[in-house]
Amino acid sequence: MLEALRLQDNGVPIYVQLREQMLGAMGAGILRPGDQMPTMRQVAVALRIDLNTVRHAYDDLEKMGAVRLERGRGTFVAEPPAPADPDAQARTADKLARQTLAQAKAAGVTTDLLLQRIAALAAHKEDLR
Repeated sequence: MLEALRLQDNGVPIYVQLREQMLGAMGAGILRPGDQMPTMRQVAVALRIDLNTVRHAYDDLEKMGAVRLERGRGTFVAEPPAPADPDAQARTADKLARQTLAQAKAAGVTTDLLLQRIAALAAHKEDLR
């Protein structure tokens, strides 16, 4: 996992890059529910970045519900939540869609290409596990 992390000098804060790469690894099935995450110190040393930067990324992941912290044991990839009621699920989907569209726009990716890639990934969701 650590060897796959790559930081870029592109103006995006390091903790955001780290958080997004870890979410990507979860989405791709590289990190699965129940897997133990590298320690914050391991990540900081491997990437030669400040421990507080890594802590910020891990805190964001915990707030999102993507990981759970077990005091004295470590940080683990969280199990996906049980499906919410349809209205709550729709609100969450809208929020995620807005965030994704904004990120794509900032990265110079067109909406059409993004939609094509999401559809392709969804069609091959077994590849994401």
